[in-house]
Amino acid sequence: MANALNAKSILTNPIHCLAFGFGSGLAAKAPGTFGTLMAIPLYLLLSSLPLMAYAVVVVVAFIIGIYLCGKTADDLGVHDHPGIVWDEFVGFWITMFAAPAGFIWLVVGFALFRLFDIWKPWPIKIFDKNMESGLGIMIDDVLAGIYALIILQGLVYVAGLELL
Repeated sequence: MANALNAKSILTNPIHCLAFGFGSGLAAKAPGTFGTLMAIPLYLLLSSLPLMAYAVVVVVAFIIGIYLCGKTADDLGVHDHPGIVWDEFVGFWITMFAAPAGFIWLVVGFALFRLFDIWKPWPIKIFDKNMESGLGIMIDDVLAGIYALIILQGLVYVAGLELL
């Protein structure tokens, strides 16, 4: 399937379908943003879990993502193809760990994650440029998620809400 990219081949292959965020990565413009948007309904389901279960799901999604993203990139013959957005799912879920309920926090978490994912401040950019494979695809979004999580929880603290 090297270099083959069409909606049917992506959506009918379970590995590629997940890596492309159930098709959200097929967006012609801003696939990372569309991937993050697709992560929101799943986050809303996950947010009802106890924190430890949420954390376990995110770690498992990260580990599975290393395989999904690496396999899809290999099959397409393109390292970190823009349509591979499973990493955005995991990064956003990291951002939203222990976030308070409410639309405003969802919007703030989304904006912070997208900011750090696009901006790629140190050391995110170094990992993004120098790591290959599925881990390389995943790690920059994990780091962006951690940065966004720290800022989001700081805002929660400033707002006077309970942390974790």
